Amino acid sequence: MTGIVTALILSPFLVVFAQNVAERRALLEKELKEVEAQIEEQQNILNARARESVTLERDIAILNATIEKAKLSIRARSLEIERLGKESGEKQVVIKRLSAKIEREKESIGELIRKADKADSFSLPEIILGGKNFSEFFQDIEEYQVIKGALRDSYKELATDKKETEEEQEALDLRQTEEVQLRKLQELEKKKIEAQEAEKKRILKISKGIEAEYQKIIKIKQLSAAQIRAELFTLRGSAAIPFGKALEYATLAGKKTGVRPALILGIIAEESNLGENVGTGNWRVDMKAPRDTEPFLDITRRLGFDPDKMPVSKKPWYGYGGAMGPAQFIPSTWVLYEERIAKATGHNPPNPWEPFDAFLASALLLMDNGADKGTPAAERLAALRYLAGWANAGKKAYAFYGDDVMELAEKYQRQIDILNSS
Repeated sequence: MTGIVTALILSPFLVVFAQNVAERRALLEKELKEVEAQIEEQQNILNARARESVTLERDIAILNATIEKAKLSIRARSLEIERLGKESGEKQVVIKRLSAKIEREKESIGELIRKADKADSFSLPEIILGGKNFSEFFQDIEEYQVIKGALRDSYKELATDKKETEEEQEALDLRQTEEVQLRKLQELEKKKIEAQEAEKKRILKISKGIEAEYQKIIKIKQLSAAQIRAELFTLRGSAAIPFGKALEYATLAGKKTGVRPALILGIIAEESNLGENVGTGNWRVDMKAPRDTEPFLDITRRLGFDPDKMPVSKKPWYGYGGAMGPAQFIPSTWVLYEERIAKATGHNPPNPWEPFDAFLASALLLMDNGADKGTPAAERLAALRYLAGWANAGKKAYAFYGDDVMELAEKYQRQIDILNSS
């Protein structure tokens, strides 16, 4: 029976592959530490400049440091994406190795079953009358017991290998999901850098580099309550609504959840302005099946909508789309919150494309993530959990998203304060 249940020995190719991956990972980790140190240096510059009086030189310096920090963040995130890619490659090699081992075990089990079945097909009188002496008879019994034992061992090993394969596949799926999220952040941060570069050029152009001119512009830029009320708050996937109406939704959602309205506005602004692909997708092409397609069809059926006509986020080249409405909930997450949204809004079933339902959904998720504590640290962490989940929220590669949401929240808080004081 020897050789029926065998241990897999790594080929020289796989050994070399593992060594190369380990060396590359060490280099990536070293480079990542260097980039993170440079990011911290730029943040220190920003902190120091923020304490100075408003001047043209200061604001240009802040923009320069912000742009440089963003570029370094992109570099750091690229290293993290490459590291995840390497780990995914390792996982795929292990899964392939385990799959091959499972196939060999299945073949061994098949052979053992055939032998056991052959032994079982003979009755005791047939064995005795078959002309065998007692020593041969007992030898056959012993061999039969060995076959049964080997069969039992093979089943156990097969079950172990299958469990290990499933765990490796789950780990691979998690790494690939994280890579998708990081690439999504890359796109966001690149757009922000472009906007900051444009703002820098604009400031220099209108002030002509003269401090006195810049100070005049600062005064002119102060927003009045009337101007804020007229500002349009664009929500991709829904009609543009006045800022006052968006604030009304955020305020109502905040009262029901304890989450600061400005933070809710910040999240909606970030999630609904992800880029050109938002709201231009189709569920048949862009959603992950069946995880999101099945709940999506159920949601649209209960709302009486034609699923083919409802906008969802388009699938980017690096992952899945299918997010719905202003809050950009994927269908499988939306259905987990439906009952609570319906209870809070009175809309049953709730509609992910309806702004108030979307604001409430966003507020509930932020509350579950800890934003109702109200501290800047808790709000920022809640925003990061909104994007990346609890497991990845603390990773430096996701820091940009949290910073961006908090920056937007402060912008809206200033506008809310003006409205409240008018």
